[in-house]
Amino acid sequence: MSIALVFPGQGSQRAGMGKALFDAFQEAKDVFLEVDEALKEKLSSMIFEGAEELNLTSNVQPALMAVSMAVVRVLEAQGKFDIAKRAAFLAGHSLGEYSALCAARSIGLSETARLLRIRGKAMQEASPPGKGTMAALIKADMEQALEIVSLAAKESGEICYVANDNAVGQIVISGTIAGIDKAIAVAAERGFKRVIKLPVAGAFHSPLMQPVANVLREALQHIEIKAPVVPLIANVTASEVTDPETIKKLLVEQVTGSVRWRESVLYMKGRGVDRLIECGSGTVLSDLTKRIDDTISSTALSAPEDIEAFLKAV
Repeated sequence: MSIALVFPGQGSQRAGMGKALFDAFQEAKDVFLEVDEALKEKLSSMIFEGAEELNLTSNVQPALMAVSMAVVRVLEAQGKFDIAKRAAFLAGHSLGEYSALCAARSIGLSETARLLRIRGKAMQEASPPGKGTMAALIKADMEQALEIVSLAAKESGEICYVANDNAVGQIVISGTIAGIDKAIAVAAERGFKRVIKLPVAGAFHSPLMQPVANVLREALQHIEIKAPVVPLIANVTASEVTDPETIKKLLVEQVTGSVRWRESVLYMKGRGVDRLIECGSGTVLSDLTKRIDDTISSTALSAPEDIEAFLKAV
């Protein structure tokens, strides 16, 4: 059996996530306390109490990373699970890519938290109300989605872009509100009955995020990124990368580029991976895996009992 660890992105958050890990394992508690110290605030309290501010992009990004890293640290300590020896690849969905790099010892925990705070804050500032949005095209394939956004952009003169290729029949588009509205109309003309506007604050993974890319490029100049102990599957290329300078470049490109998740999963399968372990809050990536290729098994680890069952099985 060949294993890859995968890490969820924004949208997987829930009130109280990680609290059971915090209470059960010192290793998990240490993660949350270090992130609190790095950010100079009690992010852990915000998470555990389900504070309304948790849903702010600047908070939820380091919060989700903290939960993912709590799972990883417990795996390493309680199960002697050596990622360098046991995992073939690491991958993360959007902000989850930062969790993957932290798990791969490419970026330190405190640095990852501060970097995600910078990224999240810049994304908030680049998303003024009424400017950008996103929508999910249900049952559309990539070729159809590209045709829809291209026509919508041409006819409206607005930005409309494929943001996420999540799974077979689930592609997310991003752009200005007028651009997305036009894409929804175009999709309807082509017989797509389900196009769902997403409750997001901005047009993530589109050219409208270029100001964020500029901020992140500057921030990354002051961060040391080491070669990961396990190859990373990058969102924007859907292929493996280990060179630190290339990783920095791809993290900047990821802000405005598409998250090629379906292709990333299939890339890992093509190199022998037959089991994905989702580390962190929720089961979004495990659910997507079933839709991408149901021959790949997937296990979501977010609670002490999940981790204990997994360690017994492996």
